[in-house]
Amino acid sequence: MRFLSRTLATAALAALAAIALATVPAFAGTGMPTPWQMNLQGAATPVSDYIHWFHDWLNIIIFVVTLFVLALLVYVIFRFNEKANPVPSKTTHNALLEVAWTVIPVLILVVIAIPSFRLLKLQLEVPKADMTIKVTGKQWYWSYEYAQDNAAAFGFDSLMLDEKQRAEAIASKKIAADEAPRLLAVDNEAVVPVGKIVRVQVTGADVIHKFTVPSFGIKIDAIPGRLNETWFMAEREGIYYGQCSFICGQNHSYMPIAFRVVSQERYAAWLTEAKQKFANAEDAGRKLAAASK
Repeated sequence: MRFLSRTLATAALAALAAIALATVPAFAGTGMPTPWQMNLQGAATPVSDYIHWFHDWLNIIIFVVTLFVLALLVYVIFRFNEKANPVPSKTTHNALLEVAWTVIPVLILVVIAIPSFRLLKLQLEVPKADMTIKVTGKQWYWSYEYAQDNAAAFGFDSLMLDEKQRAEAIASKKIAADEAPRLLAVDNEAVVPVGKIVRVQVTGADVIHKFTVPSFGIKIDAIPGRLNETWFMAEREGIYYGQCSFICGQNHSYMPIAFRVVSQERYAAWLTEAKQKFANAEDAGRKLAAASK
């Protein structure tokens, strides 16, 4: 029994340590993964906050169930081994136990299902939006269209900066070093105002892509011929990164997503500049043509 007590105590401490690691806030002023990160990427929207809460709460349930099963296994090993029971029991069934191990797991699943359905509802029901952005996945970059008054105001392409472009941008101080992570920095960031509901319409131009921004709680298919819809409301300023998370071809891993969340004043200034810069732009055609020379 002393060994059993030590085993259960060790398991309990390990479970508590794992829960503590899982529930440590991941947000540290950055919207991208960090080295040795063991938890989810930092939350920046109500949907992402709910995802974090559900993840942590579910982990607690999992650990409790695991400890209970471990305790039963250890108890059975020491209580019903051949040495302790030279004469085997002739018990064939126990109606109460059979009902219990059927009903209790069902109740646990029901308890898990309730917040799960609430999360799905939160993700899928798009509230009245303050602005709309249409995102098109292409091989291998993203195109953004900003709509105003139900009409496209302007659009642009967002391509990953390669190592040379990234180094030149940092050297020329066009972009800060801490804002140009390798394989995530892009030439044109999508800019949105803080605290505003942004409706995101997602489609694909060639093959299936997946538009994913972990800090926003967004992960949605970009399918050619189909317009999927999601939303987010960033609660704090900063740069938030994502990537295509559906294998879409040779350069699938070079399709980063970058959203810069700014104040309403900075957004208004950027909007004025962007309309002039991108109104008649054919970014992808020029860039691809230049790359092929």
